[in-house]
This record gives sequence, C-alpha cells and structure tokens, in this order.
Amino acid sequence: MRGSILSICALVSATYASHVLLPRTPSTPLYGNASATNLFSCAAASWPQSDVGVPLTPQPVDSELAGLLSEIDPARIEAYIAKLVSFGTRHTLSAQNSTTRGIGAARDWIAQEMRSFAATSEGRMTVSVPGYIQGLEARVPFPVLISNVVARIEGSTDPSRVYVISGHYDSRASDPNDYTSDAPGANDDASGVAVVLEIARILATRQPKATILLGAVAGEEQGLYGSNFWAQTLRNASVNVEGVLNNDIVGSSTGDRGQRDPYTIRVFAQGLPPTESAARRAQRLTIGGENDSPARQLARFSVEVAANNATGMNIAIIYRLDRYLRGGDHRSFLEAGYSAVRYTEPNEDYAHQHQDVRVENGTQYGDLIEFVDFEYVARVAKVNLATLWSIANAPGQVRNATVNATLLSNDSQFSWLRSNDTDIEGYEVVWRPTAAPLWTHVVDVGLVSTVTLPLSKDNVIFGIRSRGRNGYRSPAVLPFPG
Repeated sequence: MRGSILSICALVSATYASHVLLPRTPSTPLYGNASATNLFSCAAASWPQSDVGVPLTPQPVDSELAGLLSEIDPARIEAYIAKLVSFGTRHTLSAQNSTTRGIGAARDWIAQEMRSFAATSEGRMTVSVPGYIQGLEARVPFPVLISNVVARIEGSTDPSRVYVISGHYDSRASDPNDYTSDAPGANDDASGVAVVLEIARILATRQPKATILLGAVAGEEQGLYGSNFWAQTLRNASVNVEGVLNNDIVGSSTGDRGQRDPYTIRVFAQGLPPTESAARRAQRLTIGGENDSPARQLARFSVEVAANNATGMNIAIIYRLDRYLRGGDHRSFLEAGYSAVRYTEPNEDYAHQHQDVRVENGTQYGDLIEFVDFEYVARVAKVNLATLWSIANAPGQVRNATVNATLLSNDSQFSWLRSNDTDIEGYEVVWRPTAAPLWTHVVDVGLVSTVTLPLSKDNVIFGIRSRGRNGYRSPAVLPFPG
C-alpha cells in the first residue's frame, strides 16, 4: 500500500512541476483550496503523519479585501492598454518630445493617470518621475533619458516597511534598436502596466499598514535599465523593501498552439539569493534550504492568499529565475538584495512578442491589442492585489529566526527576535515534508520568542511567521542554525 501511495504522490508532484494543470471554470476547486489540500495530504503521505500542529489552509479573504477585489474593472484595464498602444511605439529610444507618439508621451500619460488617482488619496499617495541619462551600450547607441513613473502610498502604521509592484511601459519591434517602427506592446508589457495602474486607482483611497510603491519602468527591453536604477536607488537609501511583485506579459493565456489556461498565472521565483554571502549559501545548502529563499517564500505566500475563489485563479510556482533566454525587471531587485518574483501568463505566443507588425504566410505577427484577454488581465490584477494588500497589512517578516543545531535531539528548538509591533497577536511555526512544495502544517505558539516542538528538524522544513490581530500572516522565513 505504501508503495502505491508514493507512486501516486510522485505522479502528483510531476504534474505540479510540469505545470500540467486541469482546465477549470470558476466553480472548479482551485489549487489554492481543495486541490492544495489534496496535494498537501499527498506530500505528507511520504512521511509518517505527525500530530504536531494542524493542517495549514489558505489564508481567508476578509470582507475588506473582497471589496477591493470587486473593484477591479476589465473595461478600465482595456482602456489603459488601448491608450498605451495608441502611442505607436514606446521604444526607449523613441521620441520624448511628442504628445502623441513615443515613450515620452506614454510616460507623461502614465504620470497624469497616477496623479489623478493621487488626487483622491487625501495626501496619502504621491507621484514622482525619477530618471537618469543612460550612456552608450549595445542596445543604447546614443545617450537617452530613462524615466520611471512611481506612485507611493504611505503606510499608516509601519511606513518604513515597503512593498513594490511594477510593470515596464517600453516596447520593441523585431530589431531591439528599431525605435521608429510601430511597436504596440499590448501584452509586453502594457498588460503589466495596466495591472499596476488599476491597483493604484483602487488603493489610492485606502490606508495599508506598510508603504506600497507602484511603478511603471522604462528601459526593460534594452537591458533592465529603469528597474536597475529604481532598485539601486532604494538599496542606496537603505529602504526596507520586503517584497517585489513584477508583472511582465500577463495579457493572454492562449499559446502559439492554441492551448488555453485562462485561470492560471505563473510566478517565477529564484532559489539561491544572488547577493547571499558564500558562507550563508554554504549553510543554506547544508540544511537543504535552497528551495526556501525569500523569493520562494514570497511565491508561497502569494499562493496562500491569492489562489482562491475571490481571484478565480490558480498560481503555478516555477522554481526558476525566469524563462529560458529571457529576463525581467524582478532580476534588478534580486540583484539589489530584495525578494522579488515575476508573474507571467502560462502559455506564450512568440508571434506576438518582439515582432514587427506584419502578416507573413497567413500569420499575423505583432504585439497587438486584439490578442489581449482583458478578463484574464483583470484576474491577474486580483492575484496581485490580494498578495499586495495581504502582505502590506500583515506584520513584517520575522527577524533573526534560528534553530538550535548544537544538540542531538529529536525535538526542534526555535528562537527569533520578538517584534515591538503591538499589532502582532502571536507567532506561528509552519512546516512541510522536504519534498512538498507548500507548507502543510501550522503550530500556533503564541506571543513568544522561543519554542520547542516534538518534531525532528532532520525530517521536515520549518518556517516562522507572525500573525497580526487583523488575521493577516507574514510570509514565513527559514530558520538557520544559530
């Protein structure tokens, strides 16, 4: 019997890893709910069951968050994308002195939209257009102004803790240095910018606990210039950015073979942090923590709070930095030492990315608005909003989490720095079998800074998270030997 269970578990794990998810309608159980419970149970079957803690279930959607999600409007998203497409090209090297064509016109319109949202915020939202002159590089044949548009919503009780959401507003044709031809960029990445704009509109009238930065960046297609400038600016100012959500190519679920998966979004999450010291990386590998980087904890958090019936979406975690031969703006934040993930549609159609607009052998090429599914983009926006709101209103991540590795014991002793945040109601220890992708169990340990559990650290992966009085939980952090 045990061999049969393990065979079934292997099949489920392989299905999850290869992203072969069953088609669903809004009434079908989501991966984040019933399907997740099945996967948790299957993963746990590969190890004797423990009575330590209770099965972990996705974090519930409260009435406030449900109300926010209901405000996301596919018609507004369509209007944002149509306006961005109307500028003809948004190539980074295109005109910046026109009001109707080129990246300058797009930049100014995005800033205008953000400022109109800020006008409803009673001073909580401010908008800036930071930039710099980029010198000559392979895809920058002459100096060019790189400008980002950034809206800041000041946190109400914990403003020094910051979360970022982004999309890039530049576009390109087949030749990366062709800045005169039309490059509508409807999916890549007007769709991501539309997600940011719609969330900015909705959150302008709200008060999250932590600060939220919503940005449209330039220079992505030429070399991630805008996001690198933004990330390094934040790092140089020692800003405490605890999570970055990047949206790039989130406009369609239909691939180049006609395959459709309209209720799934991929989230790419890197393993080993690129800025981690050699000693820390060696320690991470020793304890089997390569799958528990801050980026992957952020991705797991997104599944817990945003794969549900309120968003209508599944979230497929991809254990990679990005697709093969591709890159995105989340990389700039990772390389600045921040936790960052990328949302991308499940099935890409390369005839509609980085292509001159043309018909060839009966095939329409070009990133045209006719290939964008606005209802799908709206659901992606809900995933982002649920993740962003939940993390910004949860307590900050637990600091200095350690596991006692100095004693040979079948118990596990944990310690962490107890926060002085009076909104914290308590702490939780989560755990999962080492082969499970998501947390399977949770133990409520109360308002303490150390705890011993009768479960061996050698057999499972542990995480520590805080729980707010409002019911929101922070992303879990991996305890290191200490």
